[in-house]
Amino acid sequence: MALFGSSKQSADTSSKKIRPTVIRTQNVAKELMALAKSYEVNVYSIDFNILEVQTYTRLNKDGKEVDWEEASDKDLSEMEDKGLVLDKNFQIKQMYEIEIFSRVENDPYGDFHLAVGANATKCKVYLSIKEGSKVSYSPRFEQELLILINKSKVRANILINIFDEMLPAVVSKIGAHVRVSETAVYDKNETHLIAEAYEPTPTTDDAIILHYDKKDSVSEKDKIDYANRGFIQSVHKDELLIEYIKIKEGKPGRNCRGEFLEPREPVESNAPTFTTDDTIKVIETDKNIEYRAVENGYIALEGTLYTIKSEVDIGEISFRTTGSISAGVDSDVSINVKETDLIKDAIGTGMNVEVSEIDIEGNVGSNTKVTALKANIGGQTHKTATVRAENLSVNIHKGKAYGKNIHITRLEHGEIEGDIVDISQAMGGHIRAKEISIELCGSYVHATASRLIEIKKLQGSENIFTIDPLLKKSVQESLNENQENIDELSNSVKNIGKEIEEYTSIVKNNQATFNDVKKRLMHYKKNGVKMPASFVKQYKQFQKAQDHLKNIKKEFEVKKDQLNLLTTKTASFQDNIFDARIINRDRWIGHNEIIFKLVDPPIEVSLKPPEGSPEKIFAIVELEDGTYEIEAVRE
Repeated sequence: MALFGSSKQSADTSSKKIRPTVIRTQNVAKELMALAKSYEVNVYSIDFNILEVQTYTRLNKDGKEVDWEEASDKDLSEMEDKGLVLDKNFQIKQMYEIEIFSRVENDPYGDFHLAVGANATKCKVYLSIKEGSKVSYSPRFEQELLILINKSKVRANILINIFDEMLPAVVSKIGAHVRVSETAVYDKNETHLIAEAYEPTPTTDDAIILHYDKKDSVSEKDKIDYANRGFIQSVHKDELLIEYIKIKEGKPGRNCRGEFLEPREPVESNAPTFTTDDTIKVIETDKNIEYRAVENGYIALEGTLYTIKSEVDIGEISFRTTGSISAGVDSDVSINVKETDLIKDAIGTGMNVEVSEIDIEGNVGSNTKVTALKANIGGQTHKTATVRAENLSVNIHKGKAYGKNIHITRLEHGEIEGDIVDISQAMGGHIRAKEISIELCGSYVHATASRLIEIKKLQGSENIFTIDPLLKKSVQESLNENQENIDELSNSVKNIGKEIEEYTSIVKNNQATFNDVKKRLMHYKKNGVKMPASFVKQYKQFQKAQDHLKNIKKEFEVKKDQLNLLTTKTASFQDNIFDARIINRDRWIGHNEIIFKLVDPPIEVSLKPPEGSPEKIFAIVELEDGTYEIEAVRE
């Protein structure tokens, strides 16, 4: 940004002196270069003083130039009021009478590294003081600083005494700092605005912005997911989809060199050629036209028509065809995947799919993730596939499934976690739910429920059926936190109880002494005799012990109540375990195990029903001696 400065240059300066020369010019920098060249010296070895500044203005008429007229200080102050500054026919220039001479060797401002710079339009001019600058105060410091600044400005063709109303305040601020410091050293760069003219308003060309196409853009730091290519662009109601920016003519300005800055003519080349239907509303203003979604779904372009749809039919979802699809479960987008070939995947390897509803007629491949509110899979899931849906139906399941209401036609060593799980045939696997129903149970099935496990027909063995009230992680975490609070309160109640015993003993053993001291103090007070300090001290100590005993008894009762509440809460974690049931509607065959997990006490009770046993319904019961066992009960 720096244009010219007062800092020392690294170039060698010639020891050759020049004769002081007075020149009248409009371009100071040009004259300095020319004179330095004629004397064959470095331009940084010469300096100058401004002897006189003359400002000239003119207002051309009908495209013809008129003569320049010298402007007085009054004319310059009224220039803005008359609106001349932003008149393109108005022109302004300055002539400078300067004296050029060789730079002095012992410059007191040699270490005061100033520079004057401007922004791109030259409408704002800044004074920069470089880090490491050093300057000492003198009675004429502020006057000398103003001279240095104006010299830097004219070398940069910046007008002086125009557009710089803030300059005196800047000079005064710097002067005050140096005066207080006596010798000021700048430990960081410092910048001050010293002139500001009229910045032009840029011209705006028309433009089409496809907002719906920018939602999934990534920054340079993010890892690009090449599998997610935006096959479906989901949108939400009232979302801004497309915006047409209308042309806007710029406004002229004038910079600190006095140059008129005329804006270019706007270019209109992106007017909309597309149409929309009633799924997209059009809002037009003076500045733009907005195209907003009327409903949830995905945006589609059919020829020149933009529309919002909710259903899409696809042959397959794979890296080769669509890439991953991330419309969102709240998008109202429904996908039907039609591929049914048993040796192919309807959802290809590594794909991520997230929509409101999905109907997959074929298979779900390896390392695939499917997320929806409702999902139906007509084929099978790979053992590394993960499916999440509130309402989920799978034909053959080998992977991981999470949801609320889950139906599996055949479970082949997959994992299921939900609320209500219904399985037609289980051939091994892990199931966790509030309620589990299995039509035909084979072998190696691990089913854990908090309320009910029901087997309609048992044809295998090595199965484990468990009732666990702490099935969900959140419940287990809540129990752990509750137990930590119980342990903390138990220790506190125990310690306070010991303290109560100690202070009760102290008060009881010293009660007679206290009564005697109290009686004596009342006698002294009644007879106007000064009370002995030792008696007063004893009395206050005993009173303090009584008050403390009273307070800790209150604290003891409060914490006991809190402990009882938390203990009751612990028991509540297994309130329903006595209503929980494990039911086998068939006869027991092979080796199977039933387990009930209690919270308080934290024990497991197990039972291995004998082969051929006709007992069908099992529950946990508490015996008279406080122990627990699993018993067959009536329905």
